Amino acid sequence: MKRRLGTRLAISYVLLAAVIMAVFSLGTGIALFLQMRGQIAHFAVQDIETVEGLLAFTPDGRVTLRDDYHNHPESKRVLDHYIEVLDPSGRVLYRNDQLGAGELAGAPSPLEGVGGYSQRVSRLVDGTRVIQVSRRHTLQGHPVLIRLAQSEEPVWRALELFAIAAGLMFTVVIAAATIAASRMSRQILAPIQNIAQRAEQITSQQLHERIASRGIGDEIDQLAESFNRTLTHLDESFRQLRQFTSDASHELRTPLAALRAIGEVGLDRDGTVQEYRELVGSMLEEVSRLTHLVNDLLMISRGDTGAIELHRINVRVGDVVRDTISLLEPLADEKDQKLEFAGDADAIVPADPVLLRQALINVVENAIKYSPPRSTTVISVDREVPGSVTIAVVDEGPGIAAEHIPHIFDRFYRVDSGRSRMAGGFGLGLAISQWAVAAHRGSITVTSAPGAGSRFRIDIPVSSPVV
Repeated sequence: MKRRLGTRLAISYVLLAAVIMAVFSLGTGIALFLQMRGQIAHFAVQDIETVEGLLAFTPDGRVTLRDDYHNHPESKRVLDHYIEVLDPSGRVLYRNDQLGAGELAGAPSPLEGVGGYSQRVSRLVDGTRVIQVSRRHTLQGHPVLIRLAQSEEPVWRALELFAIAAGLMFTVVIAAATIAASRMSRQILAPIQNIAQRAEQITSQQLHERIASRGIGDEIDQLAESFNRTLTHLDESFRQLRQFTSDASHELRTPLAALRAIGEVGLDRDGTVQEYRELVGSMLEEVSRLTHLVNDLLMISRGDTGAIELHRINVRVGDVVRDTISLLEPLADEKDQKLEFAGDADAIVPADPVLLRQALINVVENAIKYSPPRSTTVISVDREVPGSVTIAVVDEGPGIAAEHIPHIFDRFYRVDSGRSRMAGGFGLGLAISQWAVAAHRGSITVTSAPGAGSRFRIDIPVSSPVV
């Protein structure tokens, strides 16, 4: 059977109160008992001094109270105690009427009452608990052992009364603690229950809603803020997912529609072999664009789910740049452009060479698409920041307006959608580059202005080279 958190909190609070009350009552009872017993022993020591002055030997060698003991005001108090006088051999010389036929502790021990007062706790034959004080004394030239005992029963009765009072108080305190704990646990958990109920009401269509904070700044408010931050992240993720799905569907629709249109045109007419070859070529061109788009979507999807594992090795950045130039040089030649390499050719970074090359290819390909004929794109490698290698791609293109720069790495984002479609782009290249660079714990940024070209900067950390 599972207990609710409020019940567990209330039980814990009550148990803690019970333990504290029990320890307090036990400690108080022990302290009270020891104090009262110490007072009885102290009074017994004082009374035994009085007894010494009231005793006298009789002609037959026994001890009795002097005839004038009634003249001593202390005698009335002393006679209420248990008194016994023994000689060194243990023979009883005197017992008062309170003691009667009983005895105090039997035969004396050799050191009892020697050099001070001896104290002990014992019981009389009738079961009465007493505190006994003994003292060696010389009475009229004869050594005697005087024993005086006081009943301990008043102490035990007082302790019993205290136990009854403590028990009643314990019951009252536990009852009050139970009520207080129940109310307190409800008050403490009520905001948490409200948060839980509110969170259950928020669906995937209501991720924009938030859990209200009480404004106190305590742990419960921190919990609400944590939920709100989570909802913000989820809302953003769902928004990106919806946007990604919408954009992907839109991008897939274009080549599929083109394929359908080309096929329908080919079926509606009787053409020559050359005409059909051109139709098939157009279809293959659309298939190539579609394949490129699917591959980009697959890479982004695998990157988002963490399915792509980096295989880091010590990569010479200059070799990656040269490979990129060799791959894209034919594309640049078609547009009468040049690609140049500058900077540190020997810089080494720990990286996955395939992903790093893909990130650089997308950036350089983007520069080629938007740069005019007879322009030059320079790829440089430097150590601008300690602990990292910087790869900069500087083109002579039209530049990017300030309002577009914050979105330039967004998926399916195009500064000029019309021109991008003619160039064959889908707005995914820079997004893939950003993901690949981030996977290396690096950063990619752009500085640009209309008419002044663009500079893409990739920083890859080198603090942890692969051994």
